[in-house]
Amino acid sequence: MSKLAKLTALAGASAIVLAGCAANEVDADPTATSSSSTGETTTAALSGTLDGSGASSMAAGQEAWVAAFQDANPGVTVNYNPTGSGTGRDQFEEGLTFFTGSDSSFKDEELATPHPNCSPADGAVFEFPVWISPIAVFFNLDGIDSLNMSPATIAGIFTNQITSWNDAAIAADNPGVTLPDLAITPVFRSDESGTTANFTDWLAKAAPSAWVKDGANVGSIEEWPFLGEGAQGTSGVVAAAAAGNGTIGYADASRVGDFGTVAVGVGNQFVPFSPEAAAKIVDVSSVKPGRPDTTVAYDLARDTAEAGVYPVVLVSYLQGCMDYADDAMAELVKAYAGFIISEEGQNVAAAAAGNAPISQATREIAQAILDQVQ
Repeated sequence: MSKLAKLTALAGASAIVLAGCAANEVDADPTATSSSSTGETTTAALSGTLDGSGASSMAAGQEAWVAAFQDANPGVTVNYNPTGSGTGRDQFEEGLTFFTGSDSSFKDEELATPHPNCSPADGAVFEFPVWISPIAVFFNLDGIDSLNMSPATIAGIFTNQITSWNDAAIAADNPGVTLPDLAITPVFRSDESGTTANFTDWLAKAAPSAWVKDGANVGSIEEWPFLGEGAQGTSGVVAAAAAGNGTIGYADASRVGDFGTVAVGVGNQFVPFSPEAAAKIVDVSSVKPGRPDTTVAYDLARDTAEAGVYPVVLVSYLQGCMDYADDAMAELVKAYAGFIISEEGQNVAAAAAGNAPISQATREIAQAILDQVQ
């Protein structure tokens, strides 16, 4: 039986068990509840401070989750620092935080690294998707709101092979559009970034012959290897792109505002980003094999030709300990994570940031893992 099948079965069993349990488990409501001797449901008094850090791409979602959770649990303070995915995983590994959000799943060496807040330190960790969002390729070009580009054209721009906005490759996909004779300035993340890892993973698979350096496919990377303008964090990329005419960058679509955006080539069509088109990538992708059953990470089908799929996406994960050295932290993590993955929590984030909520099946799989956290 595959890991996904095992987790799906576990999720179903979990639902049956939860239905018969006392109501002191975490509900879809962000408030933990317990049953009194009279059978009346009362609010459990969660309290404490929960520190996390990680992906800046999901900052708007985390702000919405924190606000709703703290409103329902006034004794709890949740701190989420949008440091970037790589720094977030490093801080969790160093014992500075109790959970992290990451646009990249744990690397094999990270799974094997001790985590001081886990018990034992080399014990199991969890990760499951909580955020699906398109990565927008966006630009600042006077008078132009949208463009079509093939993956090879986008790769050519970011590898500095296509350097002018009126290049023949851009013009070919945009008949009737008057393109300026203006230099292109690529803007990239200067910090180690899950957004960069997802963007470059798409380039490596959708444009393998164009995403090259020194004759070799660059692959999926978190540190940028080409010339351009570097900026710290998602907000830095957006600010740098806004500062000059002719810039182009990549960022979580929830953050690109009024910039011009690119519809990317998929099969024989150009697909603009949308939460719905981004969410479809999970449906055509498979779970990474050979990883612990408490981790669910996807091998995304970046090179899909499936109609209506927007493959430049980040699937972001919530990551933490399966067994915490501090029982109070385990209780807070389970409560907060339980709210994030609930239908209500997903809708709260989507309303604030425009991301695509995870599916019911994914929620059930995540909850089955979360039920085992202690």
